[in-house]
Amino acid sequence: MKRLIWGVTLILSFFLWACQPVSIEKEPVDYVNPYIGNISHLLVPTFATVQLPNSMLRVYPERADYTTEMVNGLPVIVTNHRERSAFNISPYQGDRPKPIVAVNYDHEHLTPYYYDIELDDNQMQARYALSHQSAIYELNFYETDQPVYVMFNSRNGKMSFHDGILSGYQRLSENTNVYVAIEIEQQPQSIGALKGHFVVSTLDTAEGNNACIAARFANDVKQVRLRYGVSFISEEQALKNLRRELTDYDVDALAAKGRKVWNETLSNIQVEGGTDDEKTVFYTSYYRTFERPICMSEDGRYFSAFDGKVHEDGGTPFYTDDWIWDTYRAAHPLRAMIQPDKEEAIIESYLLMAEQMGTGWLPTFPEVTGDSRRMNSNHGIAMLADALYKGLKVDGERAFEYSRKALEEKTLAPWSGNPAGWIDAFYKEHGYIPALKEGEKEMDPNVSEFEKRQPVAVTLGTSYDEWCLSRIASFIGKKEEAARYLELSHNYRNLFNEETRFFHPKDAEGNFIQPFDYRFSGGIGAREAYDENNGWTYRWDVQHNIADLINLMGGREQFVESLDQTFAEPLGKGKWSFFMQLPDQTGNVGQFTMANEPSLHIPYLYNYAGQPWKTQKRIRQLLKTWFRNDVMGVPGDEDGGGLTSFVVYSCMGLYPVTPGFPAYNIGSPIFSSSKIKLPNGKTFEVKALNASEENKYIQKASLNGEEWNKPWLSHEDLMKGGVLELVMGNHPNKQWGSDRSAVPPSADVER
Repeated sequence: MKRLIWGVTLILSFFLWACQPVSIEKEPVDYVNPYIGNISHLLVPTFATVQLPNSMLRVYPERADYTTEMVNGLPVIVTNHRERSAFNISPYQGDRPKPIVAVNYDHEHLTPYYYDIELDDNQMQARYALSHQSAIYELNFYETDQPVYVMFNSRNGKMSFHDGILSGYQRLSENTNVYVAIEIEQQPQSIGALKGHFVVSTLDTAEGNNACIAARFANDVKQVRLRYGVSFISEEQALKNLRRELTDYDVDALAAKGRKVWNETLSNIQVEGGTDDEKTVFYTSYYRTFERPICMSEDGRYFSAFDGKVHEDGGTPFYTDDWIWDTYRAAHPLRAMIQPDKEEAIIESYLLMAEQMGTGWLPTFPEVTGDSRRMNSNHGIAMLADALYKGLKVDGERAFEYSRKALEEKTLAPWSGNPAGWIDAFYKEHGYIPALKEGEKEMDPNVSEFEKRQPVAVTLGTSYDEWCLSRIASFIGKKEEAARYLELSHNYRNLFNEETRFFHPKDAEGNFIQPFDYRFSGGIGAREAYDENNGWTYRWDVQHNIADLINLMGGREQFVESLDQTFAEPLGKGKWSFFMQLPDQTGNVGQFTMANEPSLHIPYLYNYAGQPWKTQKRIRQLLKTWFRNDVMGVPGDEDGGGLTSFVVYSCMGLYPVTPGFPAYNIGSPIFSSSKIKLPNGKTFEVKALNASEENKYIQKASLNGEEWNKPWLSHEDLMKGGVLELVMGNHPNKQWGSDRSAVPPSADVER
């Protein structure tokens, strides 16, 4: 009897074991959740984007935001990151077609390379996959007792049907169009311009607003497949792009190719340890860094809105659509580390833009339609300096000249592309941008009525740009220019208030504006003094010279005390009131804001003052609090890699505080192992022994087996490959990395 029971038990145990779900190992792209951050905390959310890395063609669902009940048909191409789409495809069943059909939706599934959705109370399904400049839609219709239509719409342009090809353009700006060419696998019963609710097959062209060509299919049609190509050159080139990339209408096969591309790209960084949610946040953040800029080259040619012409690319791809004010901080350094060839092509594109614009001014916000000159400062200079000192192939002479022209010939007034004016002459003479006194009227026509002068932000940002320019000058042997711009890089001192230890706006007579509140003065977005953030954020905006900032604040102890207070200082108002004035300053820990790029380096500043354990604590706190695997898991405007590149670096335990110095601060890695595949064929690993949610403090460290007591390492160290081994524990080792000789580099030596 015992044997029988034992035998039954054995059989049952084997059966239960055999029925356990098989654990399928995930690939990197399986951790990407494009819906993270699709509901914003206040301003602009992330978008669930389908796109191959840095490719021209990208789409996301056509809706106001994640919570919207309706979608406006199906997307064709996004032409400006997070802001503008062109064309529209609307599948429809019924007898009243129109150019764009808004319908409810259900069962939406989206990955970086594939998209499917059910529409109109589950009566239709759309499946989608894409390549670099072409894509396929498979449209399935469940109700077959009504006419089936597919509408192809240009919101402002022209659509035509000739010789079985549907093509057209949409106007984006005065000198920029985007073009499309479409092939339909199934033969429609009729196709032509949509007039009212009727397809007029005798009209093969529609032009103007909502120019629409509609195809009608038989009532019993259950599937329509179509493929399309896009171009910024011509309709003919759009068709060439389509036929170069696609030979069939197979969505699944195209999706499989896209999946392979994404896995190869994301596999440049391989992480182990951590939770599934942490890996999802990491790889989703990494995927976001490939949204911009986009490659505009098509068969060796590209259209440039910077002169309105089509150029030969000479074998070097041309890139645009990049908000450098956001991305110079970590996104460009990340690419310089992992994909230097691509970063070199991007930089060359920006140098070409300076030439094509005819001004020789380095762009600041290069977009598909030209340089929009948003935000303040000229931080493309930092991107150039960083690349040069990391060994990338960059034309240093052109980099210096176009950077110099951008600083000295273009106005420093925010959001302006005009030549230098009164404010710029004042800056050159006095070393700061003057603030307006209460009631004083603006006198410089270059200054935006809404954006204001942003005098402290512009002075600090320009000081950093001048330091970066001095670095470029030094690199190419221009010693006198290097010395001059290095001296100018100290201009931030002109606005430092020794009594309060804040950067404080001054009027034209050299007096600090009084009374002044570092939390709330400055109007909407504090723009009359700073920009988007208040004085507590800009207190730390001296990226290039932290050592001197420590001196200005009275030494290490006072510096750390002020840093601590930044994270502890209360908002000072109710949230509704605080965010009404400072809507960009979300993701708060005290007065620190995780949501806006000027704050990204702040938690790493403890490394410069002998208390790196506090950096370790802050980084873990901020990652856990504000970057999560949910639809509100990004604290502010993500800006196409602006915030998420911070996450990628910080999860690995590194961060480039000062682009222009080839160096990385050390934080507190989330993962037990982060392996970076380097372009030279080597691998650099950050190994964090015992790392966990509790074990966030570095106990000791070694680099390639040698003891390492510095809270930073050089780009040269990293590119040699090897292992940075960190032993982690749940209480800080307050001696590690604390010596004065161990501080990361600054423009001035701490005195």
